[in-house]
Amino acid sequence: MNKKLTVIVILLCCFKSLSAQQRPQYTQYIFNNYILNPAITGIENYIDVKAGYRNQWQGLTDAPVTSYISVHAPIGKQFTQGSATSFSGEGNNPMNRSFVQTYKASEPHHGVGFHLVSDKIGPFVRTDFNFTYAYHLGLTQNMNLAVGVAAGVSRIALDRTKIILEDPSDPAIGMNAESQIQPDLGAGIWLYGPRYFAGVSAQQLLGKTISFSDNTNYNLGKQQKHFFMTAGYKIYLGDDIAAIPSVMFKVVSPAPVSIDLNTKIAFQDKFWVGASYRKDDSFAALAGLNVGHFFNMSYSYDFTTSELRSVTNGTHEIVIGLLLNNRYKVTCPQRNW
Repeated sequence: MNKKLTVIVILLCCFKSLSAQQRPQYTQYIFNNYILNPAITGIENYIDVKAGYRNQWQGLTDAPVTSYISVHAPIGKQFTQGSATSFSGEGNNPMNRSFVQTYKASEPHHGVGFHLVSDKIGPFVRTDFNFTYAYHLGLTQNMNLAVGVAAGVSRIALDRTKIILEDPSDPAIGMNAESQIQPDLGAGIWLYGPRYFAGVSAQQLLGKTISFSDNTNYNLGKQQKHFFMTAGYKIYLGDDIAAIPSVMFKVVSPAPVSIDLNTKIAFQDKFWVGASYRKDDSFAALAGLNVGHFFNMSYSYDFTTSELRSVTNGTHEIVIGLLLNNRYKVTCPQRNW
């Protein structure tokens, strides 16, 4: 790929990021829906810690690179049978049919957490830090509803050393333009039970202006609202094997609607494999492993199907999770699978 074409591709990617899909893309959203929906805050009966890294379009200079860390937990000290997010004994095998039969909706409880996300693309570096809060309510014996909010700040920085201007005094980019900090707000709803989940969330609700110019005539950039709709269902293929198909729609104007189709096949509570398809963009292979009741990890590789396939080696994404204060010694998520 020649240098001129590389520059054109990167500029197009940066333009797309600024005008439409400004938030990072995730292949493994099924493994950490919390990063997209604050209503999931405190859904499990332990402290959920996850760290993720995504190298998108590997081989393409200045392509997107995303990393994040997230932490969330329920609030409360009474973790006995019948209390918020609790389970009998040391936890049940979430792949076993008996778990569905004995499932009990959570008692009303709160959840708190935070996530820190860094996204780099071309000359732009974006850092988002958000605190989250959610309230969980049992609607019926086996149906839960959670509502949540996320509030924080976004910092968008411009690396001028990666931009070569024909006119160094171009008013579109100010001489002192380096970064800007904006308030951030998001919200979400999550409905879940022993075999299903469905959620709707929104990010960047404030729609703040994005500009690196001192001239108001160039202050045309804006934070676009991002809407996510997600749903999944667990299908038992045996007492120890379950398939979990899921779908996610992402709506960001003026970009086309993004559609993700996923299937995850879990074997007991030890490991899982899966596949994903993103409309007009990529196919992906996924796999995950639960190591005891403290550590888990997953990996995905995206095979690009868009026009970028001729200049990229695909996308790598890895997520590592810790289950802290895991009093019931469960080995994988039981309410957010």
